[in-house]
Amino acid sequence: MSHEIKKVYVVGAGLAGSECAFQLADRGYKVHLIEMRGQKMTPAHKTPLFAELVCSNSLGSATDYSAPGQLKYEAEKLGSLILKSAYESRVPAGMALGVDRDIFSKNITLALENHPNITIEKRVVESLDEIPRPAVIATGPLTDLTLADSLKSHFDDEFLYFFDAIAPIIDTESINMDKAWKADRWDKGTKDYINCPLNKEQYYLLINEIKAARKVVPKEFELNTPYFEACMPVEEIIERGDETLRFGPLSPKGLTDPKTGTRAYAVVQLRQENKEATAYNMVGFQTKMAYPEQKRIFSMIPGLEEAEFLKLGSIHRNLYIHSPKKLNPDLSSKKDPWLFFAGQITGVEGYFESTCIGLLVSQLLADKMENRPQQFPPRASAMGSLLNALNEEKEQFQPTNINFGLFPKLDITKTKPKLSRQHRRDATLKIAKDAFTEWLKEVKH
Repeated sequence: MSHEIKKVYVVGAGLAGSECAFQLADRGYKVHLIEMRGQKMTPAHKTPLFAELVCSNSLGSATDYSAPGQLKYEAEKLGSLILKSAYESRVPAGMALGVDRDIFSKNITLALENHPNITIEKRVVESLDEIPRPAVIATGPLTDLTLADSLKSHFDDEFLYFFDAIAPIIDTESINMDKAWKADRWDKGTKDYINCPLNKEQYYLLINEIKAARKVVPKEFELNTPYFEACMPVEEIIERGDETLRFGPLSPKGLTDPKTGTRAYAVVQLRQENKEATAYNMVGFQTKMAYPEQKRIFSMIPGLEEAEFLKLGSIHRNLYIHSPKKLNPDLSSKKDPWLFFAGQITGVEGYFESTCIGLLVSQLLADKMENRPQQFPPRASAMGSLLNALNEEKEQFQPTNINFGLFPKLDITKTKPKLSRQHRRDATLKIAKDAFTEWLKEVKH
């Protein structure tokens, strides 16, 4: 393709599509951004705003000693619009990057609407044939069914599905702080979480009520659809054993109730939802319970007896591409090298992981349009490791978040004494940071 072609079509203005469109526009390309919300809504979205967050208001850990933190470090160095907007709309969330969803989405929407190189069109794309090339499809896991059918045809009917879930959101003023208290686990942070303690009797009563509750029944075509591990409904977690929640989202470790001076049997944590702190979401309480059952059962939690639920939990069916089989290393289609894919539809899971795939695709597409070698991030980096997870052939391909298991294995055979787990992780992150820094010196923007 001639380097003189400067127009790119991006379909989908979620996190990946918004990031990709902004990056390409900032490079001087004319971007035609198409978004269906405003004409038609998905089962999970509530507004026509770009980059709307639906499942949670957290973009994951922002610590410099974690895999998600390293991914944010790399995205910041590449000028991520999503990360900049997240910090501008940040709300207290301990070591996580929590945002005010409304401010976050409004900032991104304004940035795209006001960019001189971006043209926005609100319509439903029903077929890949409607979109000129080069194009980036970033329609996410809730791709409209008509376009999904076109994608299935393009990929020879090989498409994959999983279930995702949403946690409830509570009005802050309705939380009984005589029973709940603010604290971070192990007192690391600024007491950003509201904690609701349960004794043993209360915990098992909650478990039994959740198990007996009426659930939303999946449709026949959804019966064999798996759940994504990181967003497992609370009911599915309980199926693994009644104590499972106590070693997961309801773990009391590091949380001492100041009213009693003791550690509760289990603790339900609530995370701030917006800057005004008028709403909190229930951490780890994604659910498929029917709405009336959610209100009844969650009101049994100490501190939530009179809780006003601003939004109740739900589940929705998502789709993604078998990227190792169907996409090239630069995430373009093996059947159409000028048709790129970005975000969750490629098989990453997590808000910021989706963002970074949009960021990477903008880089790789720009390289291709300028007829220069594509500048893939180093394998040792967080972005390189995430991209490798989408390229690496494997028998079972499932959505993944960034995690230490994706990084290259650390060679510790000559290390004496053996490194601790955290020292190994620190060494992995240093290698990642050094490799990414060297790569940045060569990258053309």
